[in-house]
Amino acid sequence: MSESPDKKTDDAPDAQSDENSVEQVDEETVEQNDEPGQADEAEASEPVTAAEIAATVEAILFSTDTPLPAAKILQVAELSSKRDVTDAIDILNDRYEDSGSAFRIEMIAGGYRLQTLEAYHQVLSRLFKAKSESKLSQPAMETLSIVAYRQPVLRADIEAIRGVACGEVLRKLMEKMLIKIVGRAEVIGRPMLYGTTRRFLEVFGLASLNDLPRADELRPAPQANAPAPAPSEPTEESEEDTQAEPQDAPETSGDDQPKAEPQESLEEAEAGAETVSE
Repeated sequence: MSESPDKKTDDAPDAQSDENSVEQVDEETVEQNDEPGQADEAEASEPVTAAEIAATVEAILFSTDTPLPAAKILQVAELSSKRDVTDAIDILNDRYEDSGSAFRIEMIAGGYRLQTLEAYHQVLSRLFKAKSESKLSQPAMETLSIVAYRQPVLRADIEAIRGVACGEVLRKLMEKMLIKIVGRAEVIGRPMLYGTTRRFLEVFGLASLNDLPRADELRPAPQANAPAPAPSEPTEESEEDTQAEPQDAPETSGDDQPKAEPQESLEEAEAGAETVSE
């Protein structure tokens, strides 16, 4: 019974030493765990060069055939600002121009897309047939032009301009996703209003509707052999001068003038005819 207090006294220092060793192991473990985090921070803190950003943007644009907005490129490339995107595009376009490349990065329908230069259109047309959206009939092109320049526009206004019904043409343009219904007019019956789509901008290579040709650019140039201007109306002074000048009677020869027989000669001829009859 007397040995138990001694055993308890001897075990106390051992417990304390065990606790100290556990704390040391935990501290070492924490220090080891902190080392990878510090390495990650060091890697993340390394600055990214402009050339690397340009290569990233080029890879993103090369992998898609649809225009990508700057915000989408910013999100995919994990860049800090849109300025990084525009600077990268400028670097790439300068590089393409210096190397004589046949393509550039263009702003199309509110986004960026790699696009071949216009000078190579004829060469590429031999390789690729015209797409279905470019094969528009003359009525379809006329209707699409009216919608593009007058949107939002009513069907009745389109038909009033063209002079024919346009229901079937509008339906085909909607199937090709070149136009869409953008709302309803605040008039009786609330007819539908038509406008162009983003696909319209992509097909015709326009950044926005502001890039459409102006109306004066579409008018034909004046012809060289223009008709002579109409004569000007006479003034009051010229009319007075004309009235003041005496008008000469037309000269006629004696042979041309009709010879009127006097009344007396006719009576004498009638009297002579009566005498002969008697």
